[in-house]
Amino acid sequence: MAEELIACEPFRLPRYWPRLGALDFGWDHPSAAVELAWDTEADVVYVAKACRASQQTPAMQALTLKPWGEWLPWAWPRDGRRETLEGAGVALARQYGAHGLNMLSSHAQFADGSVSVEAGLMEMLDRMQSGRFKVFSTLLPWFEEFRLYHRKDGQVVKLRDDLMAATRYGVMMLREAVVDPAEFKMARRKAGQSDPLGAFR
Repeated sequence: MAEELIACEPFRLPRYWPRLGALDFGWDHPSAAVELAWDTEADVVYVAKACRASQQTPAMQALTLKPWGEWLPWAWPRDGRRETLEGAGVALARQYGAHGLNMLSSHAQFADGSVSVEAGLMEMLDRMQSGRFKVFSTLLPWFEEFRLYHRKDGQVVKLRDDLMAATRYGVMMLREAVVDPAEFKMARRKAGQSDPLGAFR
């Protein structure tokens, strides 16, 4: 895919668009995170944020990612169930949750339970080819990986693909994207609906 077909200029995302964070865990190779925003009316997915870093604990990464929104749900891969030495036997996904990230209850998978890498890649490619997948042009690390992403002997080369993997997990779990809760409160006020708990907030 030509980059110009998926790159778009950054813009202020409507708050009523559902959003989802997605993680790919790493240590020597970077951990990576993306935020996806979903224009449900046009069925277009936007990669709006991306970051990656090596040798950072869940606590350090949480400091970076919580400002994206503590309400933001996070998709994560199967290896998030793995226990780590640094976490004293606590599964990796639970460590991130303990530091304030809103981790989804189960690892990234399609609605039928499949975790197929090929199915995830085909979903992304289909969206790209049909104009339903866009990436903010300022996310240079994402495009660096995109340029390097390739196959050898028919197999995807698992090298410097951390943001690509995180994006794939997010696309697989797009059904879990949610709207910023603050948007619901604003919508109620605009509609003149009362908030029964308002006096206690």
